[in-house]
Amino acid sequence: MRGIETQVRKVRRRVFKEVADLAYHSENLIDDMEALPYKIVPGEDNEYWESVYRERAVVRERIRLAMGMSLRPEDTPVHVSQGVEESNIAEKYYEPPLLQVIPSACNACPENQYEVTNKCMGCLAHPCNEVCPRGAITMVHGKSYIDQEKCIKCGKCKSVCPYDAISHQVRPCAGACGVGAIKNDSKGRAKIDNDMCVSCGQCMVSCPFGAIADKSQIFQLIRAMQSGKKIIAQVAPAFVGQFGKNVTPDAFKTALKQLGFYDVYETAIGADLGAMTEAEHYVKEVATGELPFLLTSCCPSWSMLAKKFFPETIDKISNALTPMVATARVIKEEHPDASVVFIGPCASKKLEASRRTVRSDVDFVITFEELVGMFEAKGIKLEEIEPQDEMKDATGAGRGYGVAGGVAAAIEECIREYYPDVDVNIEHAESLAECKKMLMLAKMGKKNGCLIEGMACPGGCVAGAGTNIAVPQATKEVNNFKAHSEKKIPEMEENHD
Repeated sequence: MRGIETQVRKVRRRVFKEVADLAYHSENLIDDMEALPYKIVPGEDNEYWESVYRERAVVRERIRLAMGMSLRPEDTPVHVSQGVEESNIAEKYYEPPLLQVIPSACNACPENQYEVTNKCMGCLAHPCNEVCPRGAITMVHGKSYIDQEKCIKCGKCKSVCPYDAISHQVRPCAGACGVGAIKNDSKGRAKIDNDMCVSCGQCMVSCPFGAIADKSQIFQLIRAMQSGKKIIAQVAPAFVGQFGKNVTPDAFKTALKQLGFYDVYETAIGADLGAMTEAEHYVKEVATGELPFLLTSCCPSWSMLAKKFFPETIDKISNALTPMVATARVIKEEHPDASVVFIGPCASKKLEASRRTVRSDVDFVITFEELVGMFEAKGIKLEEIEPQDEMKDATGAGRGYGVAGGVAAAIEECIREYYPDVDVNIEHAESLAECKKMLMLAKMGKKNGCLIEGMACPGGCVAGAGTNIAVPQATKEVNNFKAHSEKKIPEMEENHD
């Protein structure tokens, strides 16, 4: 569904736009917030749920999450606006859980089930019956029938059916989660196990009912901008092409300044710094045998995966600052009085910015999708922007971080340039399932001598939960921007570590 303008996506975008509009224009916040579900879902005609009342119920919870608040309890009367004063401050950070399932939106999809479809021909051989180890398949009215009480979900019946008549139904959110964090509540609806979740957001973009959403900070960001604070934006390498085919990087920078940002930096600056640092770490620690392997640190969900499920690898995770944090520190060195907002494709960056173990220097995090809501609320049409600025901060190496394999490629280029006598072994994994396999192999000693890049989202950052366009198109745009960079890799002396 990525890159398709579905009804789910339209509702998400509308909520972000209306919440941004509240921040920009509301004079009576509580009343306007209570009225907002009726503005988004007007009249008495339902559009996509079975009733207009359920539509509004779902929208109410989306509004709360979009304003940085948690869902309301289902068994207690709570106004949509309750708690809004605590969120109506510029300093409010994200509070876990970041990702939440909206119960009224969840379809309670079958978690793992094999079913016979109408393609069954009732064949004489009925191999599905013959291979079933539990006798769960019988013939009913001339067609195969699976007794769900007996079925053990082995899939043997599906593999032998000559007509492909047996369907394997997997809950989409669970299928997208590589760490098994999607569980069931007492009513069979999806529930996120926060002890297992690494906040990648792939469940959110995979749910066809839009039942999973993350908290946003657009309301707080706009409030900060209105207060007169100096707000500087840093944009992730995956930004290219996310805001329209004809919106160039230079035009995008101009548009952000029109929106009210004091200045705009590329997060690829920090990626350049990180590539140099991790190249040095590899040469001094892995190539010498001091460490068996080195894990990149830029994807927070990948790092969380390693720490939660493979704690023995913690000391193998690079201690280089992530591009977001490194860029924020560069900005605050140059503008000590500024607040920094990271604009990117990623849900888990929201939690990385709020962690306390390593000071992030990032004050706000919003996604590309949320930023569109701000542009729309302000009436800024990006396709009409005449560029007045240049996006020229970084090299091709840092700009390539937005796609899977780009981090490893940048580090490898730096090693070959700075340390030509050192052989380098590079591996990369994308998607949490593949990342888990890679970490398991590393744990078993199968990846010794390697620099390992992990990306939680299949495709890399361009496939993050907060993106606007299809992954193949985004990959092409980022690679093109990288290829046309004036400088291919950062110069050694530019390393500020």
